Amino acid sequence: MKINEVCFDKEEFKAVEEVLKSGILTDKNGMGPKVLEFEKAFASYIGVKYAIAVSSGTAALHAALMALDLKPKDEIILPSLTFPAAAEAVVLAGATPVFVDINESTYCIDIEGIEEAITKNTKAIIPVHLYGLPADMDPIMELAESKDIVVIEDAAQAHGALYKGRKVGSIGDIGCFSFYATKNMTTGEGGMITTNNKEYAEALRAIRNHGESRANWSTRLGHNYRMSEIQAALGIVQLKKLPEFLEKRRRNAKKLTEELNDLNKLILPDEPEGFTHAWNLYTVRVKGVNATKRNKIVAKLKEKGINAAVYYETPTHLLPFYANINNNYKERNLSKTEKIVHQIFSLPVHPKVSLEDIEYISKNLKKLLGKT
Repeated sequence: MKINEVCFDKEEFKAVEEVLKSGILTDKNGMGPKVLEFEKAFASYIGVKYAIAVSSGTAALHAALMALDLKPKDEIILPSLTFPAAAEAVVLAGATPVFVDINESTYCIDIEGIEEAITKNTKAIIPVHLYGLPADMDPIMELAESKDIVVIEDAAQAHGALYKGRKVGSIGDIGCFSFYATKNMTTGEGGMITTNNKEYAEALRAIRNHGESRANWSTRLGHNYRMSEIQAALGIVQLKKLPEFLEKRRRNAKKLTEELNDLNKLILPDEPEGFTHAWNLYTVRVKGVNATKRNKIVAKLKEKGINAAVYYETPTHLLPFYANINNNYKERNLSKTEKIVHQIFSLPVHPKVSLEDIEYISKNLKKLLGKT
């Protein structure tokens, strides 16, 4: 039972075959017919004016930050409990990552931490919708607007998540999605950037294709972050299936919560009122344990064929590269992040997990932890 699994069938195979037969595998401007179709469909799904397809979720974050024309002393506020791609993109864009603590209930970025971290050099905030749960966006947007700070949503794990009725990726100034193979929908590799800002959209299309505003005319620094036609063809099919995928993930998460609710040693995932989880990962926390004990539980589940996993064992600010960056994170209190990473692990709830599988997961966890 994998932690996440690709859900492809004959429709994806047919879509790829059609692209191969067409002979159009890519477009020199990154705007092939399938890419344009995918962008239009994704923008409509999220509820934004513009969607820009790119080669990965990391490319989406990097391009979004490049569109801000950052300077060396500029700072970007983000959580440490996330995949390091966000901090990586900040450094690649020439700015400094400023790590802040999380909300202990949701594991998403903490508004108090953001308020404490803002300086005259703060240019953007990157709230991460971790595991598929939206960050609390209203106070973040209110604070950012009052300080003239850009908000870039990292929605890599949150396709289809809702915050007070709004799709994530439509709330901040820019949204960034990943279509990596473990995400709620996939193109293998790939990403998407969403925005309602025309200037950002134009800049992002240029950045995606070597900074060109027209053929062979680079007006800014860019990269080759183009999405291929094969990736876009897969994305078109997967996006149509996303509501079904989400329905199954939510069904599985609900069932697993019902099954595990009487395990007092576990803290189950939070889904506050007005937040609709996309359940990329079902992340639980074991009370009062250290990493060694947590890892033993994960290992025993794997012995039973349940591929539980830890996301993330080491917070970004303690990874060797980022620990050596000259920023002021050491002056901040990231105690909640540093405590929680020793106690959390994730369970599979993806669409290929059946209700019988959920019962099997529950039975084995109960054996390991017991009712207390």
